Amino acid sequence: MNCNKCGQDVLMPFRCPYCGGQFCSEHRLPENHQCPNLLQAQEQRREAASNAFSNNTSYEYKITFGQPRKVNGQINFSPKELQHLAIGTLLVIGIGFSFGFSSIGLEGWLFYSSVLAAILTASFMVHELAHKFTAQKRGLWSEFRLTTWGALITLLSIFLPFKLISPGAVMISGPMTIEDLGKTSIAGPITNISLSALFLSATLIPSEYYWIFVIGAFLNALMAVINLVPFGILDGFKIFTWNKLIWAATFVIAIGLAIPSYLMYQALI
Repeated sequence: MNCNKCGQDVLMPFRCPYCGGQFCSEHRLPENHQCPNLLQAQEQRREAASNAFSNNTSYEYKITFGQPRKVNGQINFSPKELQHLAIGTLLVIGIGFSFGFSSIGLEGWLFYSSVLAAILTASFMVHELAHKFTAQKRGLWSEFRLTTWGALITLLSIFLPFKLISPGAVMISGPMTIEDLGKTSIAGPITNISLSALFLSATLIPSEYYWIFVIGAFLNALMAVINLVPFGILDGFKIFTWNKLIWAATFVIAIGLAIPSYLMYQALI
């Protein structure tokens, strides 16, 4: 039988479940033979990916290395994702308000905690959304999801002396090259590096809000350094796998921001 796309004689052709055509191995995918029901095929894949991730409790990317699929790269949010983002935001805000006010009084605590909650929430969400936007622009399914253990640990951190912010992560699915993986992973730490540099620059300007700039610089530098550690599920491992020179340069910059901001933070307390 001949392939309906290229005419090649195929002994055992592949049948497209969406249009019913017979194709060779090269043109078996709907994207490769301009399937008239391509939108239906892509929608079913997105639904399958969404269902697969809805019960996922681990902090990890789901990827398949291969040829990138051809999509329009639009940015979008699903209703489920918005729900997860809202809950994640509330958990991070709770961390900001969980620090004791000791001798600074209720009014001082409210102001301090509000600032801290705003910085933590902005830094965390901008980091995660950078992953999401980069992945979607590269034609991948990408949505933020709470993780069971991450959300539970973040919730417990509100009431415990130590703090860990990890309510969820951006889940990614679709055919991905190693470059896609690296660039999607580095997007998060780059946002924290940028924010840290911005806050650190602001400390050079005499202001009564100097302490806010110091805290913002330190927290973002710390988030960048931790995420760039080349181990396990962290962004650093994926970046290191993609390009070791880029990982090293990014890590050095993050350390370069963390050291002075840490010293300035120590001087405050």
